[in-house]
Amino acid sequence: MKYIDEFRDGEIAKALATKIRAEAQPDRRYHFMEFCGGHTHALSRYGVPALLPDNVQMVHGPGCPVCVLPIGRIDQAIGLALDHGAIVCTYGDTMRVPASGSLSMQRAKARGADIRMVYSPADALKIARANPTREVVFFAIGFETTTPPTALVIRQAAKENLPNFSVLCCHVLTPSAITHILESPEVKQWGTVPLDGFVGPAHVSILIGSAPYEGFARDYRQPVVIAGFEPLDVMQAILMLIRQVNEGRHEVENEFTRAVNREGNLAAQKLVAEVFELRESFEWRGLGEVAHSALRIRPAFAQWDAEQRFDLAYRPVPDHKQCDCGAILRGVKRPTDCKLFATVCTPENPMGSCMVSSEGACAAHYSYGRWKDIAIVPA
Repeated sequence: MKYIDEFRDGEIAKALATKIRAEAQPDRRYHFMEFCGGHTHALSRYGVPALLPDNVQMVHGPGCPVCVLPIGRIDQAIGLALDHGAIVCTYGDTMRVPASGSLSMQRAKARGADIRMVYSPADALKIARANPTREVVFFAIGFETTTPPTALVIRQAAKENLPNFSVLCCHVLTPSAITHILESPEVKQWGTVPLDGFVGPAHVSILIGSAPYEGFARDYRQPVVIAGFEPLDVMQAILMLIRQVNEGRHEVENEFTRAVNREGNLAAQKLVAEVFELRESFEWRGLGEVAHSALRIRPAFAQWDAEQRFDLAYRPVPDHKQCDCGAILRGVKRPTDCKLFATVCTPENPMGSCMVSSEGACAAHYSYGRWKDIAIVPA
């Protein structure tokens, strides 16, 4: 298949691995964060880390939309169904994320809450039209990639003056999260996570373009290489990052030229700006409160804002005490560092959000069995 097979060619992968090993200087270490969960998934699925020299380490970032969703927001969605009798619609992965009181949206559904999995926001709009006497809420999550479809249904609901439809908006923004990571104590103090560069996200960059990353290269002296999701995309991006580090450069480079340009999708950006505005702050799982990192619905569309319609107040809720999902999302720990990983916490019984989504670091490690290759060597 075009744009698939040629980016999974084993011989080319071997050649790239040889180049990486040759150009990675043995007297230094390289730490590159792949921000996007799709890249984490590709690394685990195709065993890319095993092809890298020991001094080239990949650090998992917080780019899994389900994983960064805090418990308090899931509690809000469950409350709309249980306490307000609303039909709550959301994407499939969100259904299984642990919430308060041993609940999840899936378990709340089993208790009688009318919570429905949908494939797109347009499905929620259809449900609202089909149930005019019921409140229907779309629980909107995700990064910039999933934001335009949400904006479209809000604008369509306004056009139809649909009175029983609203959106609980939890859309978050990639650049703000990267800034937060770069300014975190772990990085500032060169303690646990010294970062030498970023593998920039693919789908997000199609929408926002490469320009928003230029500030990280300029102000933080961090190389960024935007990469596609195939194994050769990621390996080429790693090689490009190594070359930037070796040459003392800190630039934004675009490996994913077949889909990403500097400006991004201007039509989608205009639509999002029409419907949404920046929140002053938003809680991320693992990162805490992050300034200007999420979107809310503009006052012009307040009639379709579930937070306004139901007068929702946000209450933060701490994660499971033994779950290291927060540290994994910050890049401070790896999935195998968590005591619960592959014992108490599995995809069938997730204790934290990183094990729920296929883009989560824990789920990726578990699903492709890379953790089974880790030997425990006595000290």
